[in-house]
Amino acid sequence: MTNATVWPAGFRINERAEGPSPEWLAKFKDIPTSWVSDSLGRSVGTMGLRAYHNRIDLLIAAPAVTVRVRPGDNLMIHKAMEIARPGDVIVVDGGGDLAQALIGGNMQTTAIQKRLAGFVIDGAIRDLVDWANGKMPIWARGHTHRGPSKDGPGEINVPVTVGGMVVQPGDLVLGDADGLLALPPSQLPEVWPHVEAQKKKEAELRAAGAAGTADPERFNKILRAKGCPV
Repeated sequence: MTNATVWPAGFRINERAEGPSPEWLAKFKDIPTSWVSDSLGRSVGTMGLRAYHNRIDLLIAAPAVTVRVRPGDNLMIHKAMEIARPGDVIVVDGGGDLAQALIGGNMQTTAIQKRLAGFVIDGAIRDLVDWANGKMPIWARGHTHRGPSKDGPGEINVPVTVGGMVVQPGDLVLGDADGLLALPPSQLPEVWPHVEAQKKKEAELRAAGAAGTADPERFNKILRAKGCPV
């Protein structure tokens, strides 16, 4: 596939984008999204998507294969799963529509066989019993028994929006029980020192809380600055 390829209106399949290096994937694989969120000003990430895989302990750090579909149609999701490599996460912009499911249990079976990292669906899913087995991570906006069409149009490996968050092809997608974040690979060296500092801060706060030595001035000085007589 090249830039010279002529696609029908509404259809496009771009090549898979190279994501973060294995070294960066390894660094982020056990990092909670809250630490990264705090490192980025607490103002980024998805809203309105929930985990359906019934594993509160599960975290992912994976390169994004992005898909934009017509609400209720999953033709291009099937094609994206064919393109994806082991360890990729399929990120689907379904417009937040909940009238028809975009993915179900049969596609989970294929994803497990291909060793994909998971799915992020800004739309509906179905076959909740299958997803609740914890074998394949999935975040979605909702669910319904009504199945999808397979007509298109749709686009693969283009910028998409899921849960209010823009995801570019190849972005590092981080997901856990708290939610999801996406980071461009080029941003990882800049963000990592802040994540390490946040990790240290979290450990110190928990240790102080457990020992009963938390500093009351941490909050009292904020209250005094706002005029509260404490």
